[in-house]
Amino acid sequence: MSDNKKPEKIVGIRGMNDILPADAPLWELFENTVQSVLKSYGFQQIRTPIVEPTALFSRGLGEVTDIVEKEMYSFVDSMNGDMLTLRPESTAGVVRSVLEHNLTYDGPKRLWYAGPMFRHERPQRGRYRQFHQVGAEAVGFSGPDIDAELILLCQRLWDDLGLTGIRLELNSIGNADERNRHRADLVAWFEQHRELLDADATRRLHTNPLRILDTKNPLMQEMVNAAPRLVDYLDAESLAHFEGVQRILRHNNIVFTINPRLVRGMDYYNRTVFEWVTDQLGSQGTVCGGGRYDPLVEMFGGKPTPACGFAIGVERVLELMKVEGEQPVASQCDVYVVHQGDTAQLQSSVVAERLRDAGLDVVLHCASAGAGASFKAQMKRADASGAAYAVILGDDEVNAGTVTVKSLRGAVGAGQQASVPFSAVAEYLVDQIVGEHEHDHDHGSHVHYKP
Repeated sequence: MSDNKKPEKIVGIRGMNDILPADAPLWELFENTVQSVLKSYGFQQIRTPIVEPTALFSRGLGEVTDIVEKEMYSFVDSMNGDMLTLRPESTAGVVRSVLEHNLTYDGPKRLWYAGPMFRHERPQRGRYRQFHQVGAEAVGFSGPDIDAELILLCQRLWDDLGLTGIRLELNSIGNADERNRHRADLVAWFEQHRELLDADATRRLHTNPLRILDTKNPLMQEMVNAAPRLVDYLDAESLAHFEGVQRILRHNNIVFTINPRLVRGMDYYNRTVFEWVTDQLGSQGTVCGGGRYDPLVEMFGGKPTPACGFAIGVERVLELMKVEGEQPVASQCDVYVVHQGDTAQLQSSVVAERLRDAGLDVVLHCASAGAGASFKAQMKRADASGAAYAVILGDDEVNAGTVTVKSLRGAVGAGQQASVPFSAVAEYLVDQIVGEHEHDHDHGSHVHYKP
């Protein structure tokens, strides 16, 4: 006797989210804008694996960072016993690739990446277990000008995306010697106020005391604000570098705030650090973080090589785009092809291919389970597709060697239609859609049609 029990429904992992078709236009707008801005600054794309050796992150990020201690997805490779990790960030992987392939043999490199990262965290708005980052890494540049250029690049990206609610915070964390002198006094300060430290701060006291400065615990704020400031330990060279960054930003009218408590969570950072933050996303207010990481290449076995970069949290920027009103409309196509009758169905596929040859996006109506194939049902699908035009073929059109083109929306006016010879339909629709695009452009619309 067979078991007719319905299989249990499988759902996705919490914090690892599907990106649905309705979300695609916003992602595409962001990705296209990012790619355009990065290209305008001379950055080239690099793609590194999602899985890397665990040692890459424990050595680069630091054994006592939250990421390495609590957040990494690590596992043993069953084939050879290697310890592997789903990447929690991409800077370490990019630097590993630069070294492995000797990419800086002919000079410094401007590189950018995009893709999913993985951290085992409690999912909440703007913080997911699988999340996406876009980042830039400038490897081989030593001066403050590249630090400033990366910040200018971010400002251009926010402007091009129409985002206004983001502000820049800046700091310098100096070099290792300066941090060590500061660290000794900082630990002594926290020891004097041990009764105020929460569990996280107590755990970090002798391993990563700089991170205590970034606490959000209101009961610790007054004590932390009075703690020794790293900027007071910087030598002349570090101060000159930091002032050089600020000078370029001021000269380009970039507004920023010096935040002496700003640090980064990874061990490899030095000198300039920065964050772009917003008050519009609740507790997850950092949308972009970066800075200089001169020690990292040497930590991975390479020759001392200066470097600087940033990473943008894509989901957070998309949330901000929604908050500020940017919500592109999903559209499957420029043209939807409707047909009635066997001969018309055959001819409709030829029409669709000719329209695609002309550079148009075309959806051809195909049979689907539980959906009617009547003319009314097809026209309903055509309208729902977001297409500007429907191309209609029936027996009358096939016999006459024509198609009926019906406007569904736009400047021409919904409902207007024309009979067009089969041989001229591609040229006719291209002219109509380009005309629609020019009209929308004149009226400030963001709608885009390919010519």
